[in-house]
Amino acid sequence: MIKERLRRLRECMKKAGVTVYVIPSSDCHESEYVCAHFRAREYMTGFSGSAGTAVITEEEAGLWTDGRYFVQAQMELAGTSVRLFKMEEPGVPDVETYVKEHLKAGGKLGFDGRTMSAFKAEKLKAAAEEKGAALLVTENLVGAVWDDRPQLPKSRAFILEEQWSGESTGNKLERVRKQMAEQGADIHVLASLCDIAWILNIRGRDIPHVPVVLSFLSVTKDTCTWYVDGSALSDRVQRHLKENGIKVKGYEEIYTDLRGVKDGQKVWLDKKSVNYRLLYAVPEKARILNQSNPSELMKAVKNPTEIQNLKAAHLKEGLAFTRFMYWLKSNVHKEEITEISAAAYLDHLREEQGNYLEQSFAPICAYGSHGAIVHYSATEESNTRILPEGFLLVDAGGHYREGTTDTTRTFALGALTEEQKRMYTAVCRGNLKLASARFLYGCTGYNLDILCREPLWQLGMDYKHGTGHGVGHLLNVHEGPNAFRWKLKDGGTPAALEPGMVTTDEPGIYIKDRYGIRLENELLCVKQEENKYGQFLGFEVLTLVPFDLDAILPQEMTQAEREYLNRYHQTVYDALAPHLNEEERAWLKDYTRKI
Repeated sequence: MIKERLRRLRECMKKAGVTVYVIPSSDCHESEYVCAHFRAREYMTGFSGSAGTAVITEEEAGLWTDGRYFVQAQMELAGTSVRLFKMEEPGVPDVETYVKEHLKAGGKLGFDGRTMSAFKAEKLKAAAEEKGAALLVTENLVGAVWDDRPQLPKSRAFILEEQWSGESTGNKLERVRKQMAEQGADIHVLASLCDIAWILNIRGRDIPHVPVVLSFLSVTKDTCTWYVDGSALSDRVQRHLKENGIKVKGYEEIYTDLRGVKDGQKVWLDKKSVNYRLLYAVPEKARILNQSNPSELMKAVKNPTEIQNLKAAHLKEGLAFTRFMYWLKSNVHKEEITEISAAAYLDHLREEQGNYLEQSFAPICAYGSHGAIVHYSATEESNTRILPEGFLLVDAGGHYREGTTDTTRTFALGALTEEQKRMYTAVCRGNLKLASARFLYGCTGYNLDILCREPLWQLGMDYKHGTGHGVGHLLNVHEGPNAFRWKLKDGGTPAALEPGMVTTDEPGIYIKDRYGIRLENELLCVKQEENKYGQFLGFEVLTLVPFDLDAILPQEMTQAEREYLNRYHQTVYDALAPHLNEEERAWLKDYTRKI
């Protein structure tokens, strides 16, 4: 099937004179997760991971993805003729280098300009120019061979009231316009769906697990225009927009409107989040201010209402996850439980909580060797029975009206080897060391990442993913600009950690074909003391789920680490116990005991 699709695509490439065609993972908004209509890279290669780029030449098809997906990609690309390129591995060329090597002088490089970020497109354009090749960006060649392509979604938008958002739309627009004035920007163009949803206090269901509406936004000193399918807007939403002076126009009309930008006007946009066709639509005599959207940092720093609501969401998630842990450990010896049925039961427990909307991402419920696949997703074919032995890794979260959660726990289901316990303990130590960090204002996640990895590096181990990501407030579970990682991506500038930012803390160990371990909490950045050295910051752990003491080797931990774990477990017990029945409380008391 994949081979036939590639054959048909190459026929279209030949007719258009294209010798190299690039297919990104994104939609018109550089979204991490995309609706079915935009899964062109998956359609052409068979690889279903959320991150990757395909490059099709006359003779070869390649797929670039990062370390989170190496194992999954090898499995899904088997038999397709698509070659896997492991990003950042020694000797592996990046996409731009590969494109440059395979482009022919006088040939054409093609990609859909609507689904390629302006930032990436300009790098590809430079590679093409260096080889004397032309660009073809206005034709969607994959669409020409995708006979049964799903239609664009048309979900209903809904308002996130101020009791949940903590700030009015009018005030958010005022803050955006203030920064525009400071930068001398006449027009601010947004394609990032989460930024748009945050500014407008509107959510939707156009992308699975990300409650947003497919749209663009344009802001000037006096106007605000939302480019969106009007059929998604109820009378109530339209009243909300009118009250805030927001005009509605068709989704595609932004491309035409941008051509009307006047000479010399300054257009603020972020080339990493707008697509190339949007940038291409702006007249050459306009001035481009290429900077991050001001709303990116605004929405990353949660306001007091959002923080209060997030704590309520984490209490609900903690109850669901802890009851799941109790159920799993009590029943794995007694009944048949599979990866899929376990994930469904966890979501059932979540649904019992009030104001639950949906999962914040497709859950990872990975037993045994599947745990070594960082972003494993169980299918009917791979679904495995969970036995009373080894590890089960569960990474899952939910969207509540109060906010978004993301939790990972690895459960011991029977007797473990000393090696397994030592590895689990090292991961747990890394998690605790980062959570207990004290640092001066101005530090970034790049400064602190070593705290989490150090126990693993001492064992000669590592994990091929970031240590943590920001979490949106009823938006994408993965949010910038805050993150914990030790490698800079795309030459970006690290963001200083600010009080109010929420970032995950999720070290892991993955032993191919054997097991995987990951432990994830969400951390709220908070102020501590201020003295002559400056403002000190630290973290408050939002997640309320016990670590599995059945897998811990206390002797491998320092006294300070044991004391911190004991304090965390006491916090978990105090928060959850009043909401549990007598049997559950007794069990939780044991699993939060002091070590």
